[in-house]
Amino acid sequence: MTAAALDDWVGRTQRTEDLIARQPAIGMAATLDRDDAPGTGDALPPGWHWLYFVDTAPQSALGPDGHAARGEFLPPVALPRRMWGGNRLTFHRPLRIGESARRDSEIRSIDQKQGRAGALAFVTVRHSYWGPDGLALEEDHDIVYREPERPGAAAPEAVPAPCAAVWRRVIEPDPVLLFRYSALTFNGHRIHYDAPYVTEVEGYPGLIVHGPLTATLLLDLLRRERPDAVLRSIHFRARRPLFAGAPLTLEGAPDDDGAQLWALDPDGAVAMNATVTFA
Repeated sequence: MTAAALDDWVGRTQRTEDLIARQPAIGMAATLDRDDAPGTGDALPPGWHWLYFVDTAPQSALGPDGHAARGEFLPPVALPRRMWGGNRLTFHRPLRIGESARRDSEIRSIDQKQGRAGALAFVTVRHSYWGPDGLALEEDHDIVYREPERPGAAAPEAVPAPCAAVWRRVIEPDPVLLFRYSALTFNGHRIHYDAPYVTEVEGYPGLIVHGPLTATLLLDLLRRERPDAVLRSIHFRARRPLFAGAPLTLEGAPDDDGAQLWALDPDGAVAMNATVTFA
């Protein structure tokens, strides 16, 4: 589809309503090895909003990658591989367990480019989350679409950690962790659980750790180190994929306005980084 035709999707909107139920939060706490799952009336921890407002497309409406087929809300980008590119979050007030809430979504931009690894398309979606007391959270989500893997394609540029780490935690994201997160978020994307698909069709060396899962693990590191911090904003950027079965190092350090967080792959390169500002 031409760029002009894809531009017709800019401005499309979608509204989703949900109950911020306790059970998904209990599952998320267990998945993160925490024993402090929030109860009714408690604030939802940062990043846990991804447990709600999930896509519930019928089985017959799924595309070959396990996501809802494109061309309804999201544009019909022809490139086959989809990745989480990043998020920018602005917090106004917490969503709370037991409340009814809604999410208003809008396609803000569609940008097609030519990168080192081939054709790319960037779709940015603005989500606004509303609770009983008004606007709770604003989120710009960047979705990246890529062409099939080319033999010998250049790997993403290796970026070093931004500073010396003050906080550090090492985990090994195994297939069970990825499965549990997929189940909690009703995420059917096959790159996270279907090894033959991700290796033989999409050309990756193994199951890919979800971008939002890595982001949630970084926020969990911050909660463990600064449990009383109130967040104003977060800017996540994904730089290279992480794979199941390989050590994942979560690091961070405070700065003047909040904190810097980053996730390192087994080679020590930054796979995701985040800038956090405190209220």
